[in-house]
Amino acid sequence: MPGRWRRSKRSMAQVDVHAHIPSLLPLTTSRKGISNAISCWYCDYKITSFNELIFQFGRRHARALRTWFSIGIGFSLAALAVVATISSCSFFPAGAGYIIISTLISVAFHEFGHAAAAASEGVKLEYVAVFIALLFPGALVAFNHDALQDSSCFSALRIYCAGIWHNTALSAASGLILFFLPLILFPLYIHGQSPMVLDVPYTSPLSSYLSHGHVILSLDGMHVHSVDDWINLSAEISELTFQNETHSRLGENNLMANGRRGYCFPNFMLKESNKVQFTHDQATCFGDFTSFTSIPCVSSTGLIDGYTEDNNSNRKEGIYCLNVNDVMKLNKCSSWDKAVINDNTSSCMCSRDETCLSPVQMPGLVWVEITYLNPYSSDCFYSREYPLPSSNCSGTFIFVGDVVSMARSIQLTMYRPRFDFHFATYLPDVLEKILSCLFHTSLALALLNSLPVYCLDGESILEILIFQLTSLSPRNKEKVLRSFLIAGTLISIFLLLRIFFHLLIS
Repeated sequence: MPGRWRRSKRSMAQVDVHAHIPSLLPLTTSRKGISNAISCWYCDYKITSFNELIFQFGRRHARALRTWFSIGIGFSLAALAVVATISSCSFFPAGAGYIIISTLISVAFHEFGHAAAAASEGVKLEYVAVFIALLFPGALVAFNHDALQDSSCFSALRIYCAGIWHNTALSAASGLILFFLPLILFPLYIHGQSPMVLDVPYTSPLSSYLSHGHVILSLDGMHVHSVDDWINLSAEISELTFQNETHSRLGENNLMANGRRGYCFPNFMLKESNKVQFTHDQATCFGDFTSFTSIPCVSSTGLIDGYTEDNNSNRKEGIYCLNVNDVMKLNKCSSWDKAVINDNTSSCMCSRDETCLSPVQMPGLVWVEITYLNPYSSDCFYSREYPLPSSNCSGTFIFVGDVVSMARSIQLTMYRPRFDFHFATYLPDVLEKILSCLFHTSLALALLNSLPVYCLDGESILEILIFQLTSLSPRNKEKVLRSFLIAGTLISIFLLLRIFFHLLIS
């Protein structure tokens, strides 16, 4: 987090009274005496090469910068008043690399805000320092003490509030760019049609089916428009399937048909099917074979082996072991267009020589069909923007298992390059993560520095408000300031510990 410098506009007498109180961080120094500090709890590295450049920039654009930082005073004072009442917050999940990059950018903007505000007021910059206090990294800027003491109250507030205001502006800019990113990248990327696969770890159950560049079209016949659709549909299918375990039982043998899907199997295929073995009333098939059971249908009369709706004497006669690879070549029947939870009967669209069969629902496992396409194959070259699922570049496979874990095991993106550049597929995802992390990090930094806590900008803002805008005696001003800072520090520590504990148990 950024450091701070304590520069209140007190009278010289007041400064002398409290001169014996040591500063927590190095404040200012003369240019001749600049040296890096190293101790057991604190070390820093001071930089002076940007002093003249920042000062000239601030003086050249002084009027515009004063207006800009005056706007920031209102926000900073409002944040100082309400930030300590925030009881919880959430953080955007991101990798350590994105967090480090966004933190460095946020800290740089924060300190540049202080430096530019001081330069616009004619206060020269002595140095910029990056430091590590205990285990916490940060940065600070130090100014010419005499020039800062001669500044007006409003000028000092502009300097103190500049860092918070810059972090807020950076957070807002990141959010706006993120919101308009699909429009910005429109000439180079297709957005919002179907998610594209960025990475499939070898530990993913889909590693044998999907690879980088594949586009997911549908899940169980339902079109997938976005990454959220992919996650939400997987969760809904899993929930509905487990509900069917209690509503779609075929009898005491605990054999359940999957009420959401069925396939029209030719009767000759059923006669040639392998025999089913039962273990503890569970149908068992081996190899690429899966157990299927007949679905009682309103219009289907093709049930063979004497199986009918009223024949409950031996349900196991309607169980078959069939090859999963043959399933994708068959027509569908039963309720593919809608989930059937409380009704096991459904209209079938199989011919008289076919039987509508559904995979036997095994406890804890879900059967789903996933349709995908490879837009960069030669078959899809001339229809890359709008490839058809029925074209040669698409494929469908069946997954049986935990679909929620399956859906989260791969990395997807909403952006698909219009041109076949392999490296370009990762750019939108990187931009999204950096902008999202920058939005949250910069906003958190602004709120953190608004806290009335020792060593943060909130202390300097509160100090100048109490000493310049109240009519209390100097001793009472010190007591009020100390009371606010102690209370704010304790409350902030409690809230931060609460957030940290919540993150650990979640």
